[in-house]
Amino acid sequence: MRQVSPEAEAIFDFIMELHRSCAGNWQSMAGYDGVTERDVRAFAEYAATFLSNVGNYYGSGDQKFVPRISYGSLRVLSNRTRKLQILWQTLKDSILATQPSRHGYPSHDAQSAYYLGKDITKDEIALVSRHMDAHTIMPENTRIRKTGDISFEVLQASDPAMVIDMPLPLEGSPLDSYVVGKYLESFRLGSLEKYRDSQRLWVTDKAPKVESVFGFVEPYRDPAGIRAEFEGLVGIADAEETKLLSNLVRHSDKFIRRLPWASAENNGKGAFEKSLFDPPDFASIHALAYCSSIVFPGINLPNYNDIRHNVGFKNVIIANRMAAESTAIQWPFIPDSEAEAFKKNMYPAYYWWVVLHELLGHRTGKFMVEEQPGKFNFDIKHPPTDPLTGRPIKSWYRPGQTWTGIFGDLATTVDECRAELVGAYLMDDTELLALLGFTSKTDIKASDLTYNLYQHLGVDGLRGLANVSADGKNWGQAHSRAHYAILRCLLRDGHGCIRIQHDEQRNSLKVHVDRSKILTHGKKALGNMLLRLHVYRCTADVQACREYYEDLTKVDNEALRWRKTVDAEKPPPMLNVQANTFLRNGEVAMKEYEPTVEGIIQSWYDREV
Repeated sequence: MRQVSPEAEAIFDFIMELHRSCAGNWQSMAGYDGVTERDVRAFAEYAATFLSNVGNYYGSGDQKFVPRISYGSLRVLSNRTRKLQILWQTLKDSILATQPSRHGYPSHDAQSAYYLGKDITKDEIALVSRHMDAHTIMPENTRIRKTGDISFEVLQASDPAMVIDMPLPLEGSPLDSYVVGKYLESFRLGSLEKYRDSQRLWVTDKAPKVESVFGFVEPYRDPAGIRAEFEGLVGIADAEETKLLSNLVRHSDKFIRRLPWASAENNGKGAFEKSLFDPPDFASIHALAYCSSIVFPGINLPNYNDIRHNVGFKNVIIANRMAAESTAIQWPFIPDSEAEAFKKNMYPAYYWWVVLHELLGHRTGKFMVEEQPGKFNFDIKHPPTDPLTGRPIKSWYRPGQTWTGIFGDLATTVDECRAELVGAYLMDDTELLALLGFTSKTDIKASDLTYNLYQHLGVDGLRGLANVSADGKNWGQAHSRAHYAILRCLLRDGHGCIRIQHDEQRNSLKVHVDRSKILTHGKKALGNMLLRLHVYRCTADVQACREYYEDLTKVDNEALRWRKTVDAEKPPPMLNVQANTFLRNGEVAMKEYEPTVEGIIQSWYDREV
């Protein structure tokens, strides 16, 4: 929670103490010195939202949220115990404050717990990052504090006092014990090299019954896109679902050859693709505990390209998270006449889109790299032809340069956009859909799945506007910006494949998809966009990528009007309630909770954090 805001820890303690003070019976506090039932309900909903986002900023969107309760009523509740009174003095000026309103580079209306002390500029962050790079200090588990006009501290997460009371097993014992051992060494020493060792072991632990991910993993909350959030995931593998994924993995090469950059060379894959697609471990798991500001539907790890290339990677689908989202209240952007069919087809379309995103989106592509001075991973005398210009490529990664280092704030959103496009581009392939169990004769027809996917592209593009600032200048979430970019591409180049109908007076936005134009125009538009992002990424052409992507994601006046309707029609946020495990008399017992506001709070209280 300290990664989110200075007040987050105190808010958490306040919620837990308030829960203890009423013995979990929140409604019993209604009527206490003028506090109404509505007041209590409003703060309980705030508490559940806070706990689901692990802080007082939305994990998806990075916008601050505040309780819908008056200062006076909250102060009355704080008088219930001495501990609450002490906590109230710490948070009374921040919990209801509307500024800073978002996460971002520190400014008058934004803050980042990744950049502390005096206000720090983008240029200063870049300067410190270059200095760290020169001294081989990786950024993921660091934060920067500005201590003076020209002085900075780099803070590296570690706990030297940590006692590792975990004897590592002998050779031949479960590999996951070695992985956890490396995790612990990394956390004690602050060593990302030890963490990278854990990832090298983790990717070789194939098809474990219990999957785990811990550490500084995803950089989405850092406005600079390089420092990561500490998070943890434990999940139980689903054997039957994993079999379906394994079957798709075996046929991956075939579908890679159908992507827009494929050409006759390199065995039909083209110069911008690896010769060998190393089949990853691909599992469908049900999350037992997922502690992160964003509970992702799928993950592709590790986030180190050298380990991906030299050792491998894993794809994991979080099936119960995806199932929960498919039943949540949705934005009403689909015409009433199609709402029932959209709901019926939504989960399988979404599920397989995410699968393709993780498997073929994040894994495909070959970076053009000068590995060391004068040594290239391509023929420098006869460089590959850039399919965008028809001429030899002019840029590549120089020694020591990385994707995130070069593309900076664009890296995560462009990478997610490219992965989303790979999945969408392939979702009309009849052979692929038949492999997944959808044909012209199945209950959900293959063509219906494709149609639903294009509806998704429209809906998600509009939803993305909820995570851009009111003036349209600052994007709060990498995926949201990516979804908006895809929608804009289809509106610009899809020749009517997708159309947005907007009735401002009725606060109505509807997505209309022309089935007849999906294959003829929609797929072509997506393919052209995908090819651009892929080539920019492979050749380190950050300037061309920035010009293209920033133009595509510019929020014009029409989109700002859409944004107002999106905000007006926003459904309640999806909240997550998760189980707990307890050790009782040598046996593991699991306790599940009601999917309610009170259930969420009780689940956290029982963890005794």
